[in-house]
Amino acid sequence: ALHGGAGAYIASDHIGGIMNDLRGGLSYSYFLQAGRELFINGGLSAGVFNRGFNFSDAVFPDEIDAMGGIKMPTADLQGRQNSTVFDVGTGFMFIYRNISGGLAITHLSGLNPDGSGSPEQRLGRKLFVHLSADLGMKRWSGLRLIPAGSFELQGNYHSVSAGAVVESNSLSVSGMMIMENSAGLDCQAGFSVRLDRISLFYSYRINIASGSRVTPFSLMHQTGLNFRFNNVEKRIKGRTINAPDM
Repeated sequence: ALHGGAGAYIASDHIGGIMNDLRGGLSYSYFLQAGRELFINGGLSAGVFNRGFNFSDAVFPDEIDAMGGIKMPTADLQGRQNSTVFDVGTGFMFIYRNISGGLAITHLSGLNPDGSGSPEQRLGRKLFVHLSADLGMKRWSGLRLIPAGSFELQGNYHSVSAGAVVESNSLSVSGMMIMENSAGLDCQAGFSVRLDRISLFYSYRINIASGSRVTPFSLMHQTGLNFRFNNVEKRIKGRTINAPDM
């Protein structure tokens, strides 16, 4: 049995109050029942990536004169223009009984977010692998405990993470530890609230140990909304997937 669905996404990342990365695009996925208890989900995504800069609150070294004043303009802004590039990604996941896992590859187009065309500024392909299991606590407690782990690789950077999610019908709470190849250790925690077809999520990530012996610091806040518009199942079949979140 084979069927699929489509979706759209938009995200905005504010980095240090100066740089803003805006992403948006479309995705399509298909669901394949490969066996009685084996299901495969594969998909493609395509979108645009816009990087913008706002230097109104920034002060550069060449703006400060010896008398303590500030002079304008600065030469450091040359070549710092907003740019928009195209990006593509693909991936698949499997579900077998209570075990699920998958693999995703993004930045297949070799995008250059700075728009300079320099090979050194291109983003390398990112590989992401994950594995999780549903321990089936729902029978007696109304909750689900889902331990999960993942591996991420991009150029010279790689990280390994492990954690767990505790989930009910309308609320989920998660925690994860992330170890990077630079000997850094991060902790990420978050929650998600679901009301009918709308979900609200928030997560917070903090660095608790640094390989460069830098004082631990906050890394990022992440929040967003997820809308589910429709889930149509027209086939007459006893065993099928009814999981629009996939």
